[in-house]
Amino acid sequence: MSMRINLLPHREMRRERRKKDFVGLLAFVAIGALAAAVVVALGIDQRIDAQRARNDFIRAENAKLDAQIREIATLRAEIEALRARQYAVETLQTNRTIPVHLMDELVKHTPDGIHLKTMRQDERKITLAGYAQSNERVSELLRNLANNTPWLERPELIEIKAVRIGGNAASKDKDARRVFEFSLNALIKTVDPQPQAAKTTAGPATLAAAGKAANR
Repeated sequence: MSMRINLLPHREMRRERRKKDFVGLLAFVAIGALAAAVVVALGIDQRIDAQRARNDFIRAENAKLDAQIREIATLRAEIEALRARQYAVETLQTNRTIPVHLMDELVKHTPDGIHLKTMRQDERKITLAGYAQSNERVSELLRNLANNTPWLERPELIEIKAVRIGGNAASKDKDARRVFEFSLNALIKTVDPQPQAAKTTAGPATLAAAGKAANR
């Protein structure tokens, strides 16, 4: 008598158990992967937050720097404006004293035998007119203006001619004096004359005084 054992239920049970184990393993792997993804996501979020904080700090510092740059630019503009006003005031003060210094220089450097009758200024150009006893006196005046004064430069003779003054010049009266009438130009120097101006102690002189000093 032989016995038969049916193994199908046992195999089915084993198969079911293996399926459950595989499903459990898949669930564990899925949970692990999800946990890892969450950890990674949290790490990325933390890095993003840290980078955003750094970016906000950099933007705030840039805003401070921009404000400081604007303040520096404003201070520079104010400094330049103050310098411009200072230069304008100094230039005005210098220009106001130029005629006084010019007449003082003419008194000192006009040779004997020359009488100045007019002086006219047009910006930097000075025009002088007067009478001289001889051509040599005019040449000496030109040399003095070219070499001996810190205020004038490049003197140039415009015209010189013999005329008679005093008495009846038209009828060649013997009492009329023969002199040379001349006119010349010179330029006011563009260099700052302040050091020389500080050395000048003589007061203002008139053209009449210059002529009298030249004729003594």
